[in-house]
Amino acid sequence: MTTTRLLIVDDIPQVREDLRTLLALAGDIEIAGVAINGLDGVRQAGAIQPEVVLMDLEMPVMDGYEATRQIKSQNPACRVIALTIHDYREAREKAAQAGVDAYIVKGAPVETLVQAISGKKE
Repeated sequence: MTTTRLLIVDDIPQVREDLRTLLALAGDIEIAGVAINGLDGVRQAGAIQPEVVLMDLEMPVMDGYEATRQIKSQNPACRVIALTIHDYREAREKAAQAGVDAYIVKGAPVETLVQAISGKKE
């Protein structure tokens, strides 16, 4: 079993804490860092070199779209998974243009999130 190093980027403290708790139970995911906005996420991604970034899209200081572009330009192998409340075509297209590798709407089953992070298909 290989462990996936994960960076969580979300501006809502309760969401960050819930994700840390849920994903720590998955067993093969290491929470390598937690960032409070896109700018913090870019900085931490550069420092800790996660394999996967779980990225909220709408945040203050720097949104997830720009943070994704910067992270992918620094480390193209890093997978970025958008985790957002926005489930409409324009947001998905904008995320894809930014370089997001997967798009998950908040509230999806935890198993869906774990599979996306680990890169496994059912």
